Amino acid sequence: MNKKARIIFHIDLNAFYATCAMIKDPYLKDKVFVVGGPGNARRGVISTASYKARAVGVKSGMSLNQALEVYPKLLSVPADFPLYQKKSREFINFLKQYSSLVLQASIDEAYVDMTELAAQKHPLEIAKEIQDTLVKDYQLPCSIGIAPTLYLAKMGSDMKKPLGITVLRIRELSKTIWPLSIGSSFGIGKKTAAELNKIGVFTINDFLEEKNKEKILTKMSLKSYQGHLDEMTGKSSNIVNPDKYAIPQSISHETTLNYLIDEPEALVTHLQDLSERVYQRLKKYNLYYRTVGIKLKFDDFKSITRSHTFFDFQEDGFLIRSEAEALLEEHYDNKPVRLIGVFISNLITKEELEKNYDLFNYQKVTKKDDEIEKLIEKINHKQGKVVKKGIK
Repeated sequence: MNKKARIIFHIDLNAFYATCAMIKDPYLKDKVFVVGGPGNARRGVISTASYKARAVGVKSGMSLNQALEVYPKLLSVPADFPLYQKKSREFINFLKQYSSLVLQASIDEAYVDMTELAAQKHPLEIAKEIQDTLVKDYQLPCSIGIAPTLYLAKMGSDMKKPLGITVLRIRELSKTIWPLSIGSSFGIGKKTAAELNKIGVFTINDFLEEKNKEKILTKMSLKSYQGHLDEMTGKSSNIVNPDKYAIPQSISHETTLNYLIDEPEALVTHLQDLSERVYQRLKKYNLYYRTVGIKLKFDDFKSITRSHTFFDFQEDGFLIRSEAEALLEEHYDNKPVRLIGVFISNLITKEELEKNYDLFNYQKVTKKDDEIEKLIEKINHKQGKVVKKGIK
């Protein structure tokens, strides 16, 4: 006896960065604009093109120079990551009103298992309600895919944008999904699609043809091949695990000292060790951070927490240690310390950063270097030392 199919929604916010820009500045609603970076950063890459910009031929991934050649009156607005994170949290919290099984796949998309609620209300009715409420209450238009697996739900949400609702049924895949280009299959990248095209595999249906299996296996492993087959035929995962991509809210290490310490140099030694341990966990999770902080608990059991948030996301272990030392220099008043700690927060995955933050790489490097140089200058001035970037 077959198990009853699960009902999975994939909800994808449409042109999310552009939408946030219009929320912040309604003036942009009738304008042709892109989200990129500072107006003078013409070599930078466009992160998101508004739908009006797409209509005139401007696409995400273009350089700003290329886009201006296509449409000289194009407006470029800088990214606003605090706003993106705020609206993303609102989006996910809203979805949790419908189901406890919500998997955030990225800053602007999520899978939701609606099986339980769909026993009481038709899935299309639920989808329309979600779509309407997101627009009305949050100004966030979305597209929704409804299917029995995560892969098919994702494929569905990509089929009609903006504001589309698409239902994909396994019995109809030969008509709905299989005729699509192989490059449109979620998980098949541009390079792989190009390689498959070279051997005559142009559509998902071509990929499924048994006669093409031997050729396809020259381009990918048997495991990958089988995984794609399962997805394309509706046999892949239907489990929405909310913890699948969960990352820690912060990373911290602290130590209770064996005896009270009131020597700044001794505390710095502990900070360096704690900073290194925090950095190693950062690397383990493959994360970036924006905030560095320290915690001090004194002999009277009172404690303080002090932190600094950078303009940009960082990955540098030196910066964690340097900022922790700078915070100690600034806020420590020689009281005996019984506990000392270091933490980082405002974390983001490398994948999310690459997707959402690939705007102006040279600008990021410049800002990062500037912040490191300022810290070095600050430490050198206070400690009378010569500190060089790159020392771990």
